[in-house]
Amino acid sequence: MSKHRLGLVIVAVLVALIVAVSAVAAPAPAAPKAAAKPAAKTAAPAKASSAVERGRYLVTIGHCNDCHTPKKMGPQGPEPDPTRLLSGHPASEKLPAAPAGLSPTGWIAATSGGFTAWVGPWGVSYTANLTPDQDTGTGSWTEEIFIAAMRSGKHLGAGRDLLPPMPWQEVGQMTDADLKAVWAYLRSIPPIHNAVPEPLPPAAPAGGH
Repeated sequence: MSKHRLGLVIVAVLVALIVAVSAVAAPAPAAPKAAAKPAAKTAAPAKASSAVERGRYLVTIGHCNDCHTPKKMGPQGPEPDPTRLLSGHPASEKLPAAPAGLSPTGWIAATSGGFTAWVGPWGVSYTANLTPDQDTGTGSWTEEIFIAAMRSGKHLGAGRDLLPPMPWQEVGQMTDADLKAVWAYLRSIPPIHNAVPEPLPPAAPAGGH
């Protein structure tokens, strides 16, 4: 065998050895990663929490506390009492007779100091207890009843009229999603036992005519 041919053989053998050594030294292929475990089912609670926060926002900017939350006296006058949040006109609050002389051409309405009782041509109305108390609030209501009441302007969706100053005509324009969010928020607040009085009809005209 010529020296040239022998040299080629030696080179070939060396290349083969290098390749073999490299193959042995190379790290083994990484094992395929195990499939990721499904994430814990947190979507529903997160969605519920989001609805409550949306409802809180709508109740706040809708000024529901102005009438439905009893007041306490603060530095600037009456302010909502957070310990009685949305519990309606206090059953313990006794009011004097409604002021006389209200008329559509003058002073048409008047309110109590806490803005929870109102008098006008419709009679006397008391703001409702919106907390989820089972006996005196909305604890026995359903989401469907609440939405029906807001859409129809009827108590429980089929009863007496919702009286001023309740702006059900505007509230009833909310989307189903927003009304459901308001309902979710109302279900999340503490229940407060407070039996709001029934509304009173308008006073009969003087002389009974």
